[in-house]
Amino acid sequence: MAIVGAGPAGLAAATELRRLGIDRVVVLERESEPGGVPRHCGHSPYGLREFKRPMLGPAYARSLVSQARRAGVRIATGVTVIALKKGPCLEISSDAGLSEISAKVVMLATGIRETTRAGQLLGGTKPGGVLTTGALQGLVYGAGMRPFRRPVILGTELVAFSAILTCRHAGIRPVAMIEPGHRTTARWPASLLPRLLGIPLLYRTGLVSIEGRETVEEVVLRTPGGERRLAADGVIVTGRFRPEASLVRLGGLTYDPATGGPEVDEFGRTSDPQVFAAGNLLRGVETAGWCWAEGRAVAGAMARALSGGLPPPASQRIGQTGEHLAYVLPQRIAGGAAPALDVLQLRACSAARGRLSLHAGGQETAGRALLALPERRLLLPLPSPGSDPSVSLEPSS
Repeated sequence: MAIVGAGPAGLAAATELRRLGIDRVVVLERESEPGGVPRHCGHSPYGLREFKRPMLGPAYARSLVSQARRAGVRIATGVTVIALKKGPCLEISSDAGLSEISAKVVMLATGIRETTRAGQLLGGTKPGGVLTTGALQGLVYGAGMRPFRRPVILGTELVAFSAILTCRHAGIRPVAMIEPGHRTTARWPASLLPRLLGIPLLYRTGLVSIEGRETVEEVVLRTPGGERRLAADGVIVTGRFRPEASLVRLGGLTYDPATGGPEVDEFGRTSDPQVFAAGNLLRGVETAGWCWAEGRAVAGAMARALSGGLPPPASQRIGQTGEHLAYVLPQRIAGGAAPALDVLQLRACSAARGRLSLHAGGQETAGRALLALPERRLLLPLPSPGSDPSVSLEPSS
C-alpha cells in the first residue's frame, strides 16, 4: 500500500491498514517532517476525537506520527510524487533522484492549499509582507520569526482565527480583521476572539489594494462609507482553500470542479478503482479530526478492495439541482455494506433559508428545513444505488 501525504488523513489510514494486517504500508511526504498542517498550528484544540484530550497542533502531529511508526508504517519524507500512472504506479523524486513505486492500491491524501494574493486578485503594488496563514505559521512556529508587527487579516474562515492565535504567540498585534459579508464565516463564538483581543472586526469591507515599497505600508479598503486607507505593515491572506489536486488531474482521474478534488464513491474510490482518496483533498477544508476519521474509514475500504470485498464501481452520479449548493460528496454511489463515506456531505454557496432535500426514485427520501450558511457542513443519508438520486437546497418562498 502506498499513501501520498502524511497529514491526519494519510497517517490515520496508514495506521489503520497496519492494524487490519496489511504488511507493507509506506507514506510518502514531500515535506521534511510528517504531520501535515497541524505541525504549524501552535494552538488548541486538536486531538479530542483521536486522543480524547485537547492538544496543541505540533503535539497532535507528533502523536499521529508516533502512532503510525509504532504500528510499523514506513514514512518517507522529502519525497515528491510527480506522476500517478496506471498500475497504479507512482513516479517520485527525492535526494536519491527519480524512481518509481508500484502498489496494489494507492491513497491520495495530499490535502489543501490556501488561495494566495494572486489567486484572490488583490490589486496594488507588490511589497513584501503578504503571507497566507500557512506561510505565517511556518515562519512563526518553524523558524521563530516575526515577519511583521501590525498586519491586516483578510477573511473570517476558521483558519483566520488560527492566524490571530499565531500572531498572539509571536507578539504581533493585527490592526484589523476584514470580512466582505455581514457576518463571520466561521461559527460563533469564533467572532468573540478578535473582540476579546482588541482587534477591530470590519464587516461589509473588502480589500481593494495593498500599497508599499519594500514592505506593506497601507491597505485601501472598500467600506459601506466609501474607500478608506489603513496603515499596516503586513497582510495575512486567509482561507479560500482548494484541494491540492495536481496528481488527480495529471493522473487522468475524474475531477470534480465543484469540490476541486477527485470524484469518489462512498468507499473513497476514484475513477480508477485502485486509487482511493481521503481528507481535505476531497473538498476544500474540514477539521483535522474529521480528516483523521475519514482516513481510517477509507483505509478499511482499501483493505476490503485487496480481497475483492467491494462492489463493482458505479458510473451513476448523484444529481444536484438549484443554485445554492456548492457540491455533494461522494459524487457516485456503488451500493454495498459498510461505506467509508457513510453520509452525503454538502455545503451551501451562500446563505439561504429553505429546505435541504434528497430525492430518489422521483420522491423525497430525506430532508429538513434549515438556514444554510457558507462553509457549514450539511449532511444527508446516502441514497440507494440505481434510484436516480439528486440533492437540492430550495429557498423558502
